[in-house]
Amino acid sequence: RADLRRSSVYSTMDLVPQLDHYANSLPRQMIKSRPSLETLRKTPEYTHMVTVQMSHGCFLFLWEQMRCMLNIWGVIMFLRLSWITSQAGVVLTCVIIGMSVVVTSITALSISAIATNGRVKSGGAYFMISRTLGPEIGAPIGLVFAFANALACSLHTVGFSLVVRDLLHDFGAIMVDSINDVRIVGVITVTILLMIVLAGMEWESKAQILFFLALMVSFANYLIGTVIPPNDDKKAIGIFGYRGDIFVQNLTPDWRGPDGNFFRMFAIFFPAATGIMSGVNICGDLKDPATAIPKGTLWAIFWTTFSYVVIAVTTVRDASGNKSHILTGNNTDGCVGLACTMGWNFTDCSQSKTCRYGLANNFNVLGQLSGVYYIILVGIFAATLSSALGFLVSAPKIFQCLCKDQIYPYIIFFGKGYGKNNEPYRAYVLCFLIATAVILIADLNAIAPLISNFFLCSYCLINFSCFHASITNSPGWRPSFQHYSKWTALFGAVICVVLMFLFTWWAALVTWCIIIFLFGYVNYNKPKINWGSSIQAGTYNIALSSSVSLTGVEDHVKNFRPQCLVLTGPPNQRPALVDFVCTFTKHICLMICGDIILEQDRMTRPEDATDCLVKWLNKRKVRSFYTSLTADNLRAGAKQLLQASGLGKLKPNTLVLGFKTNWRDSAPESIEDYINTIYDTFDSNYGLCILRMVEGLDISDDLEYEVEEAGNVAFVWLCDTDAADDMSDEGSSDQMNTVFQNNQGKKTIDIYWIADDGGLTLLVPYLITRRKRWRRCKIRVFQERFRLRREKTCFAIYPFVEIKLFDMSRFVDSVAPFRLHDEQQEGVSVEELRQSTPWKISDKQFEAFKPKVGRTDVIVYLSTHLFVYLTRRSLPVPQSDCPSALYMAWLDTLTCGLHCPAVLIRGNQENVLTLYCQ
Repeated sequence: RADLRRSSVYSTMDLVPQLDHYANSLPRQMIKSRPSLETLRKTPEYTHMVTVQMSHGCFLFLWEQMRCMLNIWGVIMFLRLSWITSQAGVVLTCVIIGMSVVVTSITALSISAIATNGRVKSGGAYFMISRTLGPEIGAPIGLVFAFANALACSLHTVGFSLVVRDLLHDFGAIMVDSINDVRIVGVITVTILLMIVLAGMEWESKAQILFFLALMVSFANYLIGTVIPPNDDKKAIGIFGYRGDIFVQNLTPDWRGPDGNFFRMFAIFFPAATGIMSGVNICGDLKDPATAIPKGTLWAIFWTTFSYVVIAVTTVRDASGNKSHILTGNNTDGCVGLACTMGWNFTDCSQSKTCRYGLANNFNVLGQLSGVYYIILVGIFAATLSSALGFLVSAPKIFQCLCKDQIYPYIIFFGKGYGKNNEPYRAYVLCFLIATAVILIADLNAIAPLISNFFLCSYCLINFSCFHASITNSPGWRPSFQHYSKWTALFGAVICVVLMFLFTWWAALVTWCIIIFLFGYVNYNKPKINWGSSIQAGTYNIALSSSVSLTGVEDHVKNFRPQCLVLTGPPNQRPALVDFVCTFTKHICLMICGDIILEQDRMTRPEDATDCLVKWLNKRKVRSFYTSLTADNLRAGAKQLLQASGLGKLKPNTLVLGFKTNWRDSAPESIEDYINTIYDTFDSNYGLCILRMVEGLDISDDLEYEVEEAGNVAFVWLCDTDAADDMSDEGSSDQMNTVFQNNQGKKTIDIYWIADDGGLTLLVPYLITRRKRWRRCKIRVFQERFRLRREKTCFAIYPFVEIKLFDMSRFVDSVAPFRLHDEQQEGVSVEELRQSTPWKISDKQFEAFKPKVGRTDVIVYLSTHLFVYLTRRSLPVPQSDCPSALYMAWLDTLTCGLHCPAVLIRGNQENVLTLYCQ
């Protein structure tokens, strides 16, 4: 027992640091959480004892190293390394091995860095890439890498089948023919391997240990066989022991056949180096993968590379296998080739290209060189079967992890696990079917380049993941393995891409096309997962750097954008206001939805309200920020937003709010609050837009609904919660359609540009018509003096027409409840009345304002769809002594009775348009 609660005179609820609190990769129901600040402040103190079971993980890097070595030592080493040496020569073969080691070593360093940066779960390369670069890149490469492992299983199974077929043919047992015999043996073999895997990881682990021991014995058998003096039988097949002249002759290449070129040999050999990922692929089964993976992988690369180099080449390239071709005496007339100096004449078969033995003609040279032929066969069986078994295990594990992340919905079926070890039986069967299909090719030289292509693609993404995570300098990138370099990782990624196209250009092209397609699919669907990837860190760095660099750029009228602060409240309660601003800001301007929460409403807000509203905006495809703050009233909150919103040059310059439709029924303080917000906007040198719609903007009454559960009625807040999500899928109104989302067709936008406010009145309608839905709309500009030249604009310009649209009685009736009627009151001064009711209108103010309203000279009543409206008297900059009720009544009178949306716009008197290029 251990007391993890800190004993403190201040709080007994505080916990000492616990690892489980930082395990964000665990399923949500398994994550342990620490007390919140609210709990620490309000909860009574108490002492709580918890039990912690301490366990010390042992260093299992030997097991991880053994798995890597088993997968690296495979069919290529036993059946193709000698043939590659005959084609490329010793020098170029060493170059091939060296280049492979460079690629795998760099990748191993990147793997070690990523694996030690956090807890690595089952899924191997896919898990590391997806959690580092994000699902957009991780998911495609996970699918490709799982497929590559399935192909690798078939490669080693085909290698095993080739040896079994040759062994059967040596005893005269032929089932069908040489090709179909490989297919039959291969299908039977992979079926048996599937049975072993289905029996559980314990059986698979025991089998791998036996394979490793058999491989060690066979390798020792080979080394012993190379020092045993050869007899005539071995000399007849070209084996003469360690000789300098043979070594010198084999230094240079001797390309033969259609596969006779350097990069083809490289492509065939490279699968021999791909086993480095075997330990990573089963990292979920390791007790301490962060320690086992770096040590095991790097040591496995070292020992397998050493084994490739020490395989001595003691065989000539061509030999007949006929003991009668031994030379008698010293007569070498007509004999051509190095074998003549050693008493053998292989000239006839060499010139006729009918030799069956030698490095260039026989794939089983290692077996012929070994001390006991059948022991090397056991080693070949162990190498091929262990590699095939390892890849048959790793491919489904990777695929299961990909399926569980639910990035691709059509493969989730294969992610189901069974038993206490969560074995992916369905994925095992799928991998078995893929491997069986590839086995039917029955050609080792055709399968190997395809596998090289897929593995190189995976290694490229692993190295790039390490580089990108390092270059972004994210605080979350803290690998305990320090022996890596971001530039080395980048070099490894580039080398992998180059080798892909040099090996098989068409396969590389197809692979990258598949990855790009899968990337586009994930990027389009945007799965609801967040792994804190380096892509996110890089995006943050770019955004931060760009924002800071903008601060040094001077403003210019040609770069002006209406950056809007929109007082929406909860955005889903005023969708029309959100959609209106989005029509001219999306992709080009800043938009911030400001939500002012009054003190009396703060406690009724759900804790996840912000997340819900951001989800609502994203679901509506509105590119906007959302910010909320608590204030005593609308004016105080708006003033704070006007002063503090934005960052650097990304700062609002225009305030957008809805028209207060219910102002007649509102308290005078509420009207005063609303109008003072407009006054503060002008005082802050902001532009102003006020949207009014006939049906109003607030739809909160339509969004409220009740959910009955177990007989209790529960209120569901107006946000995109789980309940709202479920209902919205069934067509609920949480995403209401507004007029601004419809295709407008050939309608008109009328602009009454009376006061010269800098041009914001013209700019906003123009930006609206750039949207596809509004593109066919016609803009008509009405001017009082027709001063704007037609050739300088893209608008239709008309002379101003004076028409009185409304009855003056509406204005008089609107202000009647707010008048002081001070002239009718005796003994009381106007100042005394205004002190108690500052929003009321004196008779003098009313009479002075009445002529201004009478000269409305404004609106031509046309069948317009959007009504952009601003006159020199309709939205003036009000004087400080203008009563709020009087100003509110004037705005109401100017926009009432319109069947279309009306927008009142006022710029801040600074130019936002220019008619010149400079």
